[in-house]
Amino acid sequence: GRRTQLLKGLPATSTVEENAAAGVSVYTFSVTISPLSSESLAILPTIVNSNPLTKAFDIESKGGLEYRVVTTGNPVLDYETMPKRFDLQIFVEDTTGRTDLNILTVQVTDKNERPVFRGNMAIQTVTIYVLERTPPERIYQVDADDPENAELKYSLLPAPVPFMVLESGAIFSTKEFDYEKDPHCYFLNVTVTDPDGLNSTKTVTINIININDERPYFITKQRLYRIPEEQSPGTLVANITAKDPDDEDSRSRLFYSIQSSNRYFSINPSTGVLQVTGRIDRDALPLQLHANISVIVRVEDSPSGGHTSEMEITIIIDDINDNPPECNPSTFRKEANENTTAGTFLLELRNYCKDIDVDPSNNRFNFTGLSGFRSNNFALESPVSGRLVMTESIDLENPANLGVEVYSLTVRVQDIAYIIHIYIRIKPVNEFFPVFSNLSYEFNVPEIIKVGSSIGRVNARDKDWPPSVITYSIVAGGGTRDYTNIFWISPTKGDVKILARLDYETTQKHILTVQASDQEKTATASVTVNVLEVNDEEPICSPNFYSFQIPVSLAVGTNINGFRVECQDRDSDPRSFRYFIDEGNVNNHFTFSPSAGSNTSRLILASRFDYESGLDRNWIYRLHVYITDDNLLSARDKTTHLIKTGTVTLSIRVIPNPTTVIATTPGFTIVTKRENLYSESAWYVPFVITLGSLLLLGLLGYLGFLLATWVRSRCPPAGKADGAPRIHFTFCLSSQTMTKLNTVFDGEARDPVTGKMYEFNTRSGARRWKKSNEPLQLVPAVQVTSSATDESGQRADRAEAPRKKEPSEKRKELPAETKPAAKP
Repeated sequence: GRRTQLLKGLPATSTVEENAAAGVSVYTFSVTISPLSSESLAILPTIVNSNPLTKAFDIESKGGLEYRVVTTGNPVLDYETMPKRFDLQIFVEDTTGRTDLNILTVQVTDKNERPVFRGNMAIQTVTIYVLERTPPERIYQVDADDPENAELKYSLLPAPVPFMVLESGAIFSTKEFDYEKDPHCYFLNVTVTDPDGLNSTKTVTINIININDERPYFITKQRLYRIPEEQSPGTLVANITAKDPDDEDSRSRLFYSIQSSNRYFSINPSTGVLQVTGRIDRDALPLQLHANISVIVRVEDSPSGGHTSEMEITIIIDDINDNPPECNPSTFRKEANENTTAGTFLLELRNYCKDIDVDPSNNRFNFTGLSGFRSNNFALESPVSGRLVMTESIDLENPANLGVEVYSLTVRVQDIAYIIHIYIRIKPVNEFFPVFSNLSYEFNVPEIIKVGSSIGRVNARDKDWPPSVITYSIVAGGGTRDYTNIFWISPTKGDVKILARLDYETTQKHILTVQASDQEKTATASVTVNVLEVNDEEPICSPNFYSFQIPVSLAVGTNINGFRVECQDRDSDPRSFRYFIDEGNVNNHFTFSPSAGSNTSRLILASRFDYESGLDRNWIYRLHVYITDDNLLSARDKTTHLIKTGTVTLSIRVIPNPTTVIATTPGFTIVTKRENLYSESAWYVPFVITLGSLLLLGLLGYLGFLLATWVRSRCPPAGKADGAPRIHFTFCLSSQTMTKLNTVFDGEARDPVTGKMYEFNTRSGARRWKKSNEPLQLVPAVQVTSSATDESGQRADRAEAPRKKEPSEKRKELPAETKPAAKP
């Protein structure tokens, strides 16, 4: 279209305040059009571009051909974080094809904003915990910021609180708090204000934490108690109670004990109830002399030793009439002459009877009930004295006596009071079986869970009262091939823990039978442990170590020595493997194909060796290959999933200017170590071993001599030819390699390592050292390469022999200067 002046009032510059809401007018302009355009626009004024890019502005029509630029509110303009200037390109086109493009520059102006809190105070109400008895110190640091980077001031409300705030925003306590006297919670309004008076307020909650700093005290004031003797065990004597100021808002957790040595009483450590535990006999020593028992009761606010208080109480033991009178002897024999006058005193029974009750009111007794045949001849003077007297004279000759010589009398000794006590105790009976909360339990456990971890809990109860103590045990299941039982259950809590490592690839599910017992009755429940699969197995590759040699001229893309690695993973798909060389791949000469998605991969030469220019210097490459099982994982899953890695080590030796490719077969050596311990008394054992060793060494020496003789007879030395010295070859039978090549050497070059000249075939790449006095030959040649060993055990240089010109011509030795240098 033709460029004309259609936008009236543009270009221009305008301003808008930050944080402007959507729809705020920024600038107004109009459009002028030609009469030929029928007063209409093909394209309304549009913001086609902005610098920087933004959607914060839009164009609205005011009616007719007037328009205005307004804010969209998305995003909201921010002077501090967004660009402060926007260049808006406004485009318009009328129906005749005329266009116009002009720029409106909008500058964002700053507006003073309220300070904002940062950190925890910006998103929540901060709660601070302060221990009582803590000295005044800093307890919190308020973090606030002003969008205009102005200096801020901090203040606290309400004012009369034991806290202060510094200009840096640090809140300090100004006193040492006492939980028992001070409020337990404070609500502080922290206000931050900028220089223009704009402020923000947040609430900080400060909780005072109670600590054990107060000594418990006894509420029971009574110190003297009285009980009768012979109380049965369990009889309540006193209820000693105490209180801890630290526990005013909750039930006190105090522990009671008796400090003095006492065999008569005990105290409940939780309730403070003092009760009888042993027989109390007031009539026996030492209570017979001292009826008072002193007990020192201690109360503690911690079972392991905390704050304590002690109180001494006295218990007076009252005597009861619990002993009958006893007489010793209980049978009396007394003689009296006949015709003894009436009223004669015969026996005073009180001298032989007594009652051991201590209290005089309980040791009184009477003599009554004198009975027996002809007992009317005798009488008791009084019930108290027990004096036996004759009431009338007895005459043996009187027929009325019937010749009776012996009178059998009975006297009842009666205590005035005797009390029998009967106590009935209800013994509990175990009636109900334990019942599990669930008939069966199921726990899902990843296979990599640590040994000793808790995987779940079972719970059982019964309806007996008081509640029975239930113990748990595993009676069946949970065993593997290596362990009888890999699970353990807490006998008291029912927590199930693992004793050995789980393996999903071996066992995916364990079913246990758990038993709950209350010592008499049992119940069982089934526990199923589902082992969840986790990638915990690393790839295992074969071979994991390989060593071989390659020629320096090996072609790019060649599968090196046909090497292939095969990997297996018990818990991964074969397509999940990735191969990469982490160490040793200098100049990236080697790679694996495929590099991912298969459990087999080949070693490929990725680039040629370049020793002539000095790019390559290493002749031995030790490659550390890593195989991971994450190929099928997405980039997001790789950051969260467990990934295992296997390793393969490769040793590659590059042979400079090879004439024969030597295939290397990997080998291994089995080392067996045996250790025999002999008794000192078995002296003959080392003697026999030593003698046998000497005989074996002699036999081996003799066999070596025979072998050398046979070799000399089979391989006589070659004769001299043309005056040249003979060549002695020593072939290693285990590594001998001979190759015959009919090659035409049509080129020559200098070796970059040794500096010597060598000939080569341009097609096959075959090479040989060039003799200093021999011209370039274009006839087939025969090469003989052998591995020789010098006196030091090192491999000697390769030697080459000239081709045979005649059938009868003997092999000649190469001159010394034509031999290749030692390997680098």
